[in-house]
Amino acid sequence: METVTITMKNPPALYLEADTISPDAFAGKTAARIAELPVFEGNMPSTLGKYFDVSGDAGATAAETKVVVKGETGRVKYIGFKMTGGELVIEGSADQYVGAWMKGGKILAKGNVGAFAATAMSGGKLTIEGNAGNYLGAAYRGDWRGMSGGKILVKGNAGSDTGMYMLGGEIVVNGNIDVHVMTHAEGGKVVVKGNAKSKLGGQMVDGTIVVFGTIDVMMPGFKPAGEAELEIDGAKAKFAHFLGDTGERKKKRKGQVVYGHLYKKL
Repeated sequence: METVTITMKNPPALYLEADTISPDAFAGKTAARIAELPVFEGNMPSTLGKYFDVSGDAGATAAETKVVVKGETGRVKYIGFKMTGGELVIEGSADQYVGAWMKGGKILAKGNVGAFAATAMSGGKLTIEGNAGNYLGAAYRGDWRGMSGGKILVKGNAGSDTGMYMLGGEIVVNGNIDVHVMTHAEGGKVVVKGNAKSKLGGQMVDGTIVVFGTIDVMMPGFKPAGEAELEIDGAKAKFAHFLGDTGERKKKRKGQVVYGHLYKKL
């Protein structure tokens, strides 16, 4: 695997839209050609080389390319946009839409990421060592198709509306999570190892929410369904089991009504 390292040299005054920072966009290109890739500072077109020093040539394909992003990139959006393979490491923090529409490969963000990370993600793995913003693994504004595959691991906390319109895949948050988890979800799984606030599973049709810590307020549309033993990350524990959202439309599978599942550790 060939490695391309880009290092911020000229931080933008405005937010930088850089959907060309990905193994897919870099694949088959020399460092000089990568520096010529288009970006936008605000609504002004520019090139990647104006803001970043570029070293190393990419592999022939995305799968053969690793991208390392260094420097102050807290104002850079769309890193890893529509990524299908390879590896991408963000050494610091990044703004919105990290890994948006991601289909494959691996992204490691060592800092925090902004809102809408992994929008409509369908494959691959996104690891965030810091905190994630709002709308993690959610649908794009006005769309109903959220995350459908892949895995997201947040080692810190996550914001509101995580997994909105989620269809599949898995999100694990090691810290705490804000309101509106898996709203409108029709599949997938969110595991919260810290505490949750309220409005978990609102209008949820299918899918699973697991909470290890406290839940400030339970949605009234979830009804108790006894206890269950689950194995999470190789460890077994007992959970209170709830079915819902009972106020939402329901589909059937093999003649049985399908509900979302919410588990709260005892």
